[in-house]
Amino acid sequence: MRRPGAIVPRADITASLVVFLVALPLCVGVAVASGVPAELGLVTGIVGGVVTGLLPGSSLQVSGPAAGLTVLVFEAVREYGLPALGGFVLAAGLLQLVMGALRLGRWFRAISVAVVEGMLAGIGLVLIAGQLYAMADTKAPADGLEKITGLPGLFADTFGSGGTALTAFLLGAVTITVLVGWKKLPKAFRVLPAPLAAVGLATAAAFLLDLSVAKVEVSGLLDAIQPPDPGDLGHMAEIGAIGTVLAFTLIASAESLFSAAAVDRLHDGPRTQYDKELMAQGAGNTVCGLLGALPMTAVIVRSAANVQAGAKTKASRVLHGVWLLLFAALMPAALGVIPIAALAGVLVYSGCKLIPLRELGGLWREHRGEALVLAATAVGIVTVSMFEGVLIGLALAVVKTAWETSHVRLDVVDKGSGPIEAHLLGNATFLRLPKILDALEALPQHRPIELHLSGLHHLDHACRTSLENWAARHSVGDTEPVKVTAS
Repeated sequence: MRRPGAIVPRADITASLVVFLVALPLCVGVAVASGVPAELGLVTGIVGGVVTGLLPGSSLQVSGPAAGLTVLVFEAVREYGLPALGGFVLAAGLLQLVMGALRLGRWFRAISVAVVEGMLAGIGLVLIAGQLYAMADTKAPADGLEKITGLPGLFADTFGSGGTALTAFLLGAVTITVLVGWKKLPKAFRVLPAPLAAVGLATAAAFLLDLSVAKVEVSGLLDAIQPPDPGDLGHMAEIGAIGTVLAFTLIASAESLFSAAAVDRLHDGPRTQYDKELMAQGAGNTVCGLLGALPMTAVIVRSAANVQAGAKTKASRVLHGVWLLLFAALMPAALGVIPIAALAGVLVYSGCKLIPLRELGGLWREHRGEALVLAATAVGIVTVSMFEGVLIGLALAVVKTAWETSHVRLDVVDKGSGPIEAHLLGNATFLRLPKILDALEALPQHRPIELHLSGLHHLDHACRTSLENWAARHSVGDTEPVKVTAS
């Protein structure tokens, strides 16, 4: 309960500290994995708390840099350079603001869940593969498929040669082990969030044992901020850049709104207003773009931690941004002692959680079409690119839905004499046209036929034209006429 005269409920202050401790290693890890200065991850976390956190939409959802955008950011920075990142994020934020103003937020709930899960699975696979190289203090290949196919060679070189690479890899492996086993420890040990505990233990081990492993490079908060230059905005006219902005927008918006739906199930407070939440995310990304920082999205791990810590109002997520700001301003040098292998271990663990292995088995048994869409999206992201993989998934989802909804059957009534009555029922689309024509061709051709279309809910142009052509073709020569009636 709120004490008399208290501005912020005590529960929100406690929850904000928990979220801050969860967010700190993740903000830094996502930035390092994205190929940008570590401080930019903190900037995005600060904006997600202080800016997005103040806006209406979802009261308990927490925003910041997310593992789901790591691969896309890395590719954008590699291709266009770090100065161009701010322009991409700015454009994505403005696009989110426009979509929210047009009340399109609710429509993101109509995106196929299989596409979203496939998108996250593909991101997870590429993220895991890339961070395994980082765990060994080795540069990863640029291509997603090359990252995966190169893993056997990475393991052979790491364990065969030993040295610094093996030391770093084992440090990352210990970090993953701590993350996996943390929830099994007694409650007294679990006062600290698992990511912070894992990174803290790895950092302590590297310091005490004087391990020669790569550490996070620190440049200072103000030095890391690079507002987009007008010259860098020239990239926005390129097809690839437009695809990057659209991918930022789609993934950040979908992940945020899906996260909002999940967070709403965790508490009994006010429900998310999807259009306002989309505008809040857009405002945050606009500010991040102006600061040249990482794109943001709502993050389920931090949001769940916020709810489970007892947060009551949006004050908890705002305060978590304040704590990040104080840390970045007062203790930036603390980042320089964190081993990159430890952060890579955190992201390998996060990447594994993006792959819905448990759900995939049930999905295959009950909805194989959805499972195939999920798999095709993930494979497309790994083998081609993020944007093309998502487009492949969306296209397959649309085709699958069209195929499943275009059910049609032909009922034949033959009284032995007089015309044969053929009744088409359902939805006649071009996808079912071969089936319809085969059934009509199988009818006796020497007797008159009445083709009734009144039972159709939908008849597309291709089917109508083909049926008219079939009727005309079977009404000439020695064959009996075909009568087509819509009533």
